Amino acid sequence: MFFGYIIVGLIALIGGIVQNRLKSKFKKYSQQYLQNGMSGKEIAEKMLADHGIHDVQVMSVQGRLTDHYNPKDKTVNLSEPVYNERNVAAAAVAAHEVGHAVQHAEAYSWLQFRSKMVPTVNVTGRLAQFAIMGGIFLVNTFPQLLLIGIVFFAFSVIFTFVTLPVEYDASNRALAWLDDKKMLTPQEHAGAKDALAWAARTYVVAAVGALSTLLYYVLIYAGRR
Repeated sequence: MFFGYIIVGLIALIGGIVQNRLKSKFKKYSQQYLQNGMSGKEIAEKMLADHGIHDVQVMSVQGRLTDHYNPKDKTVNLSEPVYNERNVAAAAVAAHEVGHAVQHAEAYSWLQFRSKMVPTVNVTGRLAQFAIMGGIFLVNTFPQLLLIGIVFFAFSVIFTFVTLPVEYDASNRALAWLDDKKMLTPQEHAGAKDALAWAARTYVVAAVGALSTLLYYVLIYAGRR
């Protein structure tokens, strides 16, 4: 069990390092202004148009790093800095989120699979918290409760790994379009690639962290007396 604590703690430490590195990268590239003078909103709208997507709206949302694509109402939601500013970080994020819209339009299989998992993960994720908490407390008298929690939590772990190809593919689509349409200078493109690479690493850390947590619960279950 002590080994489990070490693994979980190590993953948490690595996650914190990656998050800090990501913030510093985006701060750096937020200060590198685009020669084409386009805002994140304009980048997103042009990428949508170039892919023949005319039923997706680009919206502004509050916060930082709150950017996301919503397949339910077909909106590319960009945080205010990304929506309004005209720098490498904004271009990278805007194009990445449109990459998800392109995935949706082209029925990308991994995105479809992840979308189908969402309702199940929403339910099992909530139930897993209660089952695991109670299961750990009652592990020696009612171990079945912890086992149920482990099974429920496993759905969330699978979801984090399914998310990886979706995120990497969206970044690849974004970078390919930015390069193909000559939207950025070579230096700007290198910055966008670097920023998206660090963003992707946060998903890798999250997936590995979720898996290590699952294994920790399994060790508790297996080590019951």
